[in-house]
Amino acid sequence: MLMIGSHISSAKGYEAMGKQALKLGANTFAFFTRNPRGGSAKALDPEDVKRFLAIAKEHQFGTLVAHAPYTLNPCAAKPEVLEFTERAMREDLIRMEETPGNYYNFHPGSHVGQGVETGIRLIAGLLNRILTPEQHTTVLLETMAGKGSEVGGRFEELAAIRELVTRKEKLGVCLDTCHVWDGGYDIVHDLDGVLAEFDRVIGLEHLKAIHLNDSQNPMGSRKDRHAKIGEGTIGLPALSAVTNHPLLRTLPFVLETPNDEEGYAREIRILRERYRDE
Repeated sequence: MLMIGSHISSAKGYEAMGKQALKLGANTFAFFTRNPRGGSAKALDPEDVKRFLAIAKEHQFGTLVAHAPYTLNPCAAKPEVLEFTERAMREDLIRMEETPGNYYNFHPGSHVGQGVETGIRLIAGLLNRILTPEQHTTVLLETMAGKGSEVGGRFEELAAIRELVTRKEKLGVCLDTCHVWDGGYDIVHDLDGVLAEFDRVIGLEHLKAIHLNDSQNPMGSRKDRHAKIGEGTIGLPALSAVTNHPLLRTLPFVLETPNDEEGYAREIRILRERYRDE
């Protein structure tokens, strides 16, 4: 069964997110743990969480893929940004324990001129401070497009972060199709080759989720501009091949396309129609 959904606003709580996912035809979804531009997190309502868990169980939801705010930068040069990032991620991971067993995805960040090696060291250091043996949430490093001073535009950079993290069992990877395409990985003509490279460098056993997005730009542009499914340079056949690939088809897929609710429902329907149940 295809596990697919989109980003859903968390403003009204978990139960509302679950109902919205069902309305879209989704059986998983992503949400920001707080305002995507940062700020304080809204207090959780235990009864709201309980009602959502009942919905998720009844409708056999797949693993959720929560997303950290864009303003977090685990390898920033400014101490106040690093302090805010660590505090927010600690808080988010505590809150994620209310819905145990899901994923918490974050952008590795930008080294802002400090150099990739310094960025990798800072990111791993933060993860070593916040990951605990007791947590039931797997933290995901997201593959990036490599624009500017972003860390994570190459598989080797994510592997280097993992190598420095002590609790590797709590750390996985989320592959974003737009990002890897813009970063120079040819998932249109050589998906098997890209996955073989991922396996060699990181290990496919660590790939936990897919952000399924088309791209506005040609391969290798390093620009990170998402497009609607089938309306970009990756195209529907290639993205459908991703959802149907034997090494990927059981993962949760999350749409981050520039869409409204009707558009997300349409994309989910189209991708389900092209999915080959086995």
